[in-house]
Parts: sequence; C-alpha cells; structure tokens
Amino acid sequence: MKKILPLLLLVASPAFAQTSPLDGDWHGRSDNGSCAAPLEYQISIDTGIVDGSAYDTSAHGPVPNLKKSAPPAPTPGLWMLNGVVKGNSFPLQAIASVKSQDRRSAKFSVAVQGASLVVTEQGTCGRRATLTK
Repeated sequence: MKKILPLLLLVASPAFAQTSPLDGDWHGRSDNGSCAAPLEYQISIDTGIVDGSAYDTSAHGPVPNLKKSAPPAPTPGLWMLNGVVKGNSFPLQAIASVKSQDRRSAKFSVAVQGASLVVTEQGTCGRRATLTK
C-alpha cells in the first residue's frame, strides 16, 4: 500500500492532464444575425473542456402589462455554453437562463481560424462571432 499511494498521486497530478493549444480565456461579440440581437461571448477552455456564457445585451425581462393582455415572454439574456474541443471544429451546446417551463437550447459550431475561434449559431438567428484570447 505504501508503494501504491505515491504512484497514484503521480498519475493524478496535473502534469498528466492533456492540454489543448486552445486552452485559455476567449471573448468576442457576434453580429446581429436575423434576431437583431448580438451576443457577448466569454468562454474558457481548460484541457479541452469548454465552459462559458453568451450574453444578449438587448434582452428584456417581463414588462409592465398596460393593456391588460398577456405580457410578452421574456427573451433569454444569458446562455450557458458547454462542449469539448475536438480538432479544429467542434460543437457547443447552449442552454438559456429562462424558467423551466420555457426551456430553450441552441447549438453552436466552433471553427479554429488562425489565432481566433469563429462561433456560428445553428438555427434561426444565425449569429456569427470571432473570439480572441
């Protein structure tokens, strides 16, 4: 047992974690797309695992109901992004920060182009952003 413990500690050390050349913090802003709402991206890549967010600065919450009719649904202002780096092109899954009854998700594709990441939204808006470190 005394010989196994140091071996386990050596194998579990961060030196053995596989790093990705894309590791680091990335940020950028998308175009408006067909939704007329750009997204501010802030993602972090660590050992090939992508975690981050995209924020819609034009999003609004519930508005006052002056006409006594049903208020419009709030638009998602914050998207949580997750994925795994797989070569020079990989997908990201996005979940919107809205109530569970109105669960929204989206898919993004990421392509490495030189020293930047190009993020393209799949679906109706079709926003495109170039992220830099």
